[in-house]
Formats: sequence, C-alpha cells, structure tokens
Amino acid sequence: MPAKPNAPIIIKRKKVIVAGGHHGGAWKVAYADFVTAMMAFFMLMWLLNATTEQQRKGLADYFSPTIPINRISGGGSGAFGGDNIFTEQTLAQSGTGTSQPTVGMNPVQSESDADADAAAAAQVAALRDIEAVLMGQGGESMVSDQALRHIITRLTDEGLVIELYDLPDVTLFVGETTTPNPVTAELANVLARLFLAVRNPVAIEAHLRAKSVLHINYPVWEISTGRAEQMRRMIEAGGLDPRRITRMTGGGDREPAVRDGTAPRNNRLEIVLLRSDI
Repeated sequence: MPAKPNAPIIIKRKKVIVAGGHHGGAWKVAYADFVTAMMAFFMLMWLLNATTEQQRKGLADYFSPTIPINRISGGGSGAFGGDNIFTEQTLAQSGTGTSQPTVGMNPVQSESDADADAAAAAQVAALRDIEAVLMGQGGESMVSDQALRHIITRLTDEGLVIELYDLPDVTLFVGETTTPNPVTAELANVLARLFLAVRNPVAIEAHLRAKSVLHINYPVWEISTGRAEQMRRMIEAGGLDPRRITRMTGGGDREPAVRDGTAPRNNRLEIVLLRSDI
C-alpha cells in the first residue's frame, strides 16, 4: 500500500535517569549548620561543667555587657563623647568611679603591697613543696607505700590540709578507741619531721563515722577529741614545737567526708598546715 505523501513524522525520545546524579548542594549547608550547632551545644555543656558560678557570670557579662561606655555625650564623635577615658571627669560621669590618684601617692604603701603579695606567693610555694615531698611527686616519698594509701592532701584558703583516713583493711586506731596503730605513729613521725622545714602554725582535727540508732550512746565527742590529742602528742614527740599547734578539734560524726555517714572513710584525721596570715 503506498504511503501517504503528507503524513507527519513522529520522533519519540526516551528519558534515561541515571541513579546517583547531582541533586544540588543544599543538604551540605544544612549539615554544616547542624554540625556547628552540635559543636556549640557541647561547648556549652563543657563550660557549664568546667566553670564556677563566678566564671559563668563573667562569661555572661562579657557577651552581654550591662555597663554603657558613655551615658552622656560631650559633643564629640568618639566613643567617649570627645573626651579622654583617663581623665577624672570622664570616669566620674560614665559611672565607673574615679581613677587612681597620681598626686600624693605613697610609694611606700605600694611597695608594702607588693611585698605582701610576694610573701603570700612564697608561702603558697612552700606549702606546695611540702605537699610534693610528702606525696613523692618529685621522686620517692618520705612514707612507705602502705602508709601513703592513707593520705590525701589539698591546698585551701586556710592552708595545706593533710587528711589521714581509715582503709577497709587497715585502720588508724585500734577499734573504736584512741589507741593509734603503727601506721598512724609512722605518719605522725613523718609529718613532724616534714613540718620542721616551715614555720607555719598547725591545727589538728579528728572525725568519726556515724553509728546506727542501736549505738546511740556511742561517745563520738570523747573519742574524736582523744584521737586529736593522741596525734598532737605523737607530732610533738617527733620534734614539732608545741607552741606551733594553735587548734585541736574533735568533730565527732558531724562532718562526714562521703555521702554515707557510716562509711569507714569518715574515720579520719585532718592535720592543717595553716597559712601564717590566718
């Protein structure tokens, strides 16, 4: 049959879709924003856990300052209204107080403040040296490894606190008495020799673990005071000047070291090498 001379020609094109083709880069932007947000979140969590309340307040004030730079204008175009930040009038007007006087300053007073700061720094360094020698941080300790297990030290505003505490297998005193065990005598002798290197005053505190209601008549005050007295006598027998002991306290069971008040860990002695300015 002959074809029609004017019939239209139809061409069909099949669209082939290849998997894994280009889909655009919008997802990369969204993923980068997500990663940045997570990093900021974890940094926030770390800061909340690693800083004190005062440090967190300082960070908050840094990012949202509440004190204006200049509450009044002197007609100038600068940040301080055309005046100098170091002038007495600018400081007073901006609400930040007056500057330190430069006329009539007592140089002797400034030198005394610097000497006091240097003395305080030297005293902290001396306490840290005592702590390092006792714990053997720079080498071999002055006490045996068995006795070293009973010691924890910490530097506070009051001074260097040397805490001696009971272990489950070895106690500082015999039973619930004031009779010291050999390990306690060894520690007292070491502390007495170590304290000869400084001239700081010494305070002694004794604490006990709590008992159940079945032991309501347990004489915690007498035993804790007696243990502090025994430690005082042993340190003085080791060569410490008795005049350096300024405080001896029996704390009973009122200040537990751990959450469980009945734990043996609460049976402890705290020998504090006080700062000389306390």
